[in-house]
Amino acid sequence: MILNQSEIEALLKDVGAWLTGHFLLTSGLHSNQYIQCQRIMQYPRHGMMLAEALVDKVMKAGLKPMAVVGPALGAIHWEVYVAHALDKARAQDPIRGVFAERPDGKFEIRRGIELNPGEPVLVVEDVTTTGGSALKVVELLRELGASPIGVGTVIDRSGGKIDFGVPFFSLVQLNLASYEPAACPHCQAGEPLVKPGSSKQKVG
Repeated sequence: MILNQSEIEALLKDVGAWLTGHFLLTSGLHSNQYIQCQRIMQYPRHGMMLAEALVDKVMKAGLKPMAVVGPALGAIHWEVYVAHALDKARAQDPIRGVFAERPDGKFEIRRGIELNPGEPVLVVEDVTTTGGSALKVVELLRELGASPIGVGTVIDRSGGKIDFGVPFFSLVQLNLASYEPAACPHCQAGEPLVKPGSSKQKVG
């Protein structure tokens, strides 16, 4: 069964992945809503349903990636689910799921994994706000000689405004409010700021 947007939104809320409060996003922006996709990715059944919905869009567009690469840490698990869904759908050569990490601030493909020259790659991330991380992975793949052919995300918070230079696929488009720190009404109201991605500690 391929999930639609309303079903995915309901699933996110059911597992507690859709949070409200005052949050520092990875992009540096602030928001009163945060989608913590790892809360849904911890369940392989749910992760695979999301992956199958994304792969359905990718295949209908005629793309045939041979590897799926996502930025760590947000895309860890997600890139493997998407690679597995592609494997099931195409039943050809094995599809690889790889994460890009940045030990020194710049994304790298490490741990003995190499991408082949011209290898078609789908870049995935969990939530897209400014698209900065995915864009950096796209640039990395081109530097390595691979061929990024698309970008896929679970949640697009950008309103479809980002141009990756390749087709962009999302499962859910949300127009959630986000603010520059200096203009954040929640900061002005003195509400504690939380960075939920890696810590429960208050920021600032």
